[in-house]
Amino acid sequence: MNAREVLSLSPVMPVLAVEDADVAADLAQALYNGGIRTLEITLRTPCALAAISRIRQVLPDAVVGAGTVLDETQLRAAVDAGAQFVISPGIYPAFAEAAARAAVPVIPGVATAGELMLALAHGLDTCKLFPAEVVGGRALLQAWHGPFPQAMFCPTGGISAATAPDYLRLPNVLCVGGSWLAPKAAVAARDWETISRLAREAAALRA
Repeated sequence: MNAREVLSLSPVMPVLAVEDADVAADLAQALYNGGIRTLEITLRTPCALAAISRIRQVLPDAVVGAGTVLDETQLRAAVDAGAQFVISPGIYPAFAEAAARAAVPVIPGVATAGELMLALAHGLDTCKLFPAEVVGGRALLQAWHGPFPQAMFCPTGGISAATAPDYLRLPNVLCVGGSWLAPKAAVAARDWETISRLAREAAALRA
């Protein structure tokens, strides 16, 4: 599965910061039950890699990736933990080289035309626009579609259920990333019904 196939599985990529691997597995199940097929587990917590491994064990039909991957060491660790794709918040030359060689699809973060050109030069034509709302959002993606028609995106950062449909209508957007599918209060309360409902609503954005 390549990067575009990964991002095409669901219109919304849940961006998850998890504190417990077992709770993460329950959260993943709730999202999957709602129709979400891809999950981004950010490497922002100590248990993130363990959570990726745990979710892969209990939910083999989901496609589980690692997010907030900052360097080549984390990239290798994510792949070793079972991540099926990797997402970074940015890009630099050595990371681009490692991403091009990686055994799984890598979706680098870009915020400028120069960063996008660096990604494209390494064969990375499927990128994360981050932080989307801060760097220009839909207007920037529309502007980039002319000079960079080969590039496709998963804009992430500041996107909500209300604004996601406008992004998804753009020709160079495969999906959007968002944290609204897993509200902290709902996760803390183990309110999996609410999370499955939010997932169903998100999955229906491109039904």
